[in-house]
Amino acid sequence: MGAARTNAGEVDDVSAGTSVRGAVGGAGAEATVYVIPGSHACRAGMLMLEHKRIPYRVVELVTGVHPFIVRLLGFPGNKQPIRSVDGRTHRSLALIDRMGTVPALRLGAERVQTNRAIARFLDRIQPQPPLFPSDPERRAAVEEAERWGDEVLQMAARRIALAAAARDTAEIYDRGGSGRLGALLSHHRALRTVHGHVAARLAFRANPNTERKLLAELPGMLDRVDAWIADGVLNGAELNAADFMIAPSIALISYRHDLRDEIAARPAGGMIDRILPMPPAAAAAAP
Repeated sequence: MGAARTNAGEVDDVSAGTSVRGAVGGAGAEATVYVIPGSHACRAGMLMLEHKRIPYRVVELVTGVHPFIVRLLGFPGNKQPIRSVDGRTHRSLALIDRMGTVPALRLGAERVQTNRAIARFLDRIQPQPPLFPSDPERRAAVEEAERWGDEVLQMAARRIALAAAARDTAEIYDRGGSGRLGALLSHHRALRTVHGHVAARLAFRANPNTERKLLAELPGMLDRVDAWIADGVLNGAELNAADFMIAPSIALISYRHDLRDEIAARPAGGMIDRILPMPPAAAAAAP
């Protein structure tokens, strides 16, 4: 993707492809997706738009205040919290979920939040190429992987990366300034450090105790991804919604220097090389 950033933080990013027609605003309707920098969840939504060959524009919001901005932009948020850490949703995370999450997709008169809702919305308005197999059994397997990627892996990846970054950004690729997902949290190094500490402490409870638990669980999570790849549920001839949900989370974990080689040696590493290859500029940015 080619992106041009403005001083207002907006990224004009129109992927090559077809115009969306029909019930979302007529011929030529352009999608706008609201994101925060480097978000693996947001990249999932962007990958699905690219898969559909739907032109879109990216608007980057300021990390931390983005839930309030998307509410001001007319997105409804969530009546109930949709995420949890360690089996519960604490007050800070509940507030974020109720105000609104990203990616947030606007297309014509439609406003859609959460990647699972975005996937089904995109399949409804533009069936080809599909995000889910037509065969019922294969679709059920993809939906199971998609749900696990959304509810389990996505949060684990976020907390694993934040735990390292909050301790020392030197523990992650290019201090989080570039990589498969781009700059994480902010394009400015000082703000990236601040956002990382705040997110780790207040929103996602990423600390040495939770990190040890998550790292102990990580091999089993990667085994599960590898098994789905072996079964053809993931990384098959035709990519699907589960691929786009899971690959960005694996890519985020691979920012950690101590985990990158382990992931690269697995089938999961091959999947992210296919779906989210390292940008040449990022590959040259750090040893």
